[in-house]
Amino acid sequence: MAGVSVVKVKNDDDGIRLNRWFLREYPSLSLSRLQKLLRTKQIKVDGKRAETSTRLIAGQEIRIPPLDNEKAPLKNDFVSKADEKFIKDMVVFKDENIIVLNKPSGIAVQGGTNQEKHIDGLLDALKFGLEERPRLTHRIDKETSGLLVLARNRKYALALTKAFREHAIKKTYLALSEGCPKKEAGEIKANLEKVGEKMIVSDGGQRAVTEYEVLDSLQTKFSLIKASPLTGRTHQIRVHLALLGASIVGDRKYGNRNLSTDLASKLHLHAWQIDLSEVMNKKCVVKAPLPDYFKKDIDFLGLNFKEK
Repeated sequence: MAGVSVVKVKNDDDGIRLNRWFLREYPSLSLSRLQKLLRTKQIKVDGKRAETSTRLIAGQEIRIPPLDNEKAPLKNDFVSKADEKFIKDMVVFKDENIIVLNKPSGIAVQGGTNQEKHIDGLLDALKFGLEERPRLTHRIDKETSGLLVLARNRKYALALTKAFREHAIKKTYLALSEGCPKKEAGEIKANLEKVGEKMIVSDGGQRAVTEYEVLDSLQTKFSLIKASPLTGRTHQIRVHLALLGASIVGDRKYGNRNLSTDLASKLHLHAWQIDLSEVMNKKCVVKAPLPDYFKKDIDFLGLNFKEK
């Protein structure tokens, strides 16, 4: 039949349901029409009748009738040489399954209003010889710097996304704060609820827990704090540290807007360390060096931090 095509299932799509595959490749194809095409044997897998729930196996062949009008538009995967260098310079770890970036402050992970450049739009530059582009598995705030984990295949995309969702991956952040918690270490438990554009402490909000440790302090004026979120609420560390009287320098949403110092030009919150050992089934702890402005500012204040 004219227009009929045969597509081989890629390794990256091994185990995916047939209906999900069509939803991705032919987004305008309705479920009812897909079911009719399967029922009338116009769509087959390895020459045999299939169902929407059929799990695809790498190497199988999918027979597809003419569906040009429903096919996903071709993506413009062009990334300029300057942007390619920009994102490749972020790579701090890479193997056959994952890539870890050290994201600068000021660039969003995904696109949105007034976001011309973002990490997701540059991922085609990180294929490193593979056919598939890497996939985002979690997010960090635009103004937060530090570690961002990408999956290079579907298996690890599913595993990492699930681990992040269930808070099975330990993440450690460094924050330069104005003020200092009364206790040098402890656990902050304060439920958070979104009201407008901000998160507020609320008894009716979602459970939020953060472990913290003061690494060094300048009397009670500034402190360098290590924080690990045990839950994953929006702006969790920022709100929790502010609650302890140690708002993060440069935090215009929850911090001191009247801080009369050049320190306040950027948010001093850095996703410093992540332990991927459980997902990788081997020892895998990745660290991201502090941004230059962060290092310069803690040196200026005389705070002690040794990156081991």
